Amino acid sequence: MSSAQLNQVVPDFTAAATSDLTVTLSAQRGRHLVIYFYPKDSTPGCTTEGQDFRDLYAEFQALDTDIYGVSRDGLRSHENFRSKQDFPFQLISDADEALCQLFDVIKLKKMYGKESLGIERSTFLIDKEGVLRQEWRKVKVAGHAAEVLEAVKSL
Repeated sequence: MSSAQLNQVVPDFTAAATSDLTVTLSAQRGRHLVIYFYPKDSTPGCTTEGQDFRDLYAEFQALDTDIYGVSRDGLRSHENFRSKQDFPFQLISDADEALCQLFDVIKLKKMYGKESLGIERSTFLIDKEGVLRQEWRKVKVAGHAAEVLEAVKSL
């Protein structure tokens, strides 16, 4: 699978999401997409990031923009996380890391002196034609969702 590149059409993908949905990129044409990758359900930074997107969700929707959160957690974990945080958007389970590979978000991380491969917090903005318009890598959560919203407004 080739990687998603800025100002190029993102290769089509299909992924399992919460609410028993299957998300296919090509079926999303006609709407902008925000796809944000986060390390793990129900951890402090990931919860805050999801809450920030939740709190701005109506503004994204008014701009014909859908939001999907992606991590390697399973659908049961995603359903619990989504329900507990009242997220109005779906969460995609990427247990096989197909989307992580497509968007090149698996990076070597160090925590407490140990190295492991994990998701680098990253967000991608795809326009109505399926073209990757902007990417944010090594995301700092504070103010990030608002920054993405501003980028959508400029499309």
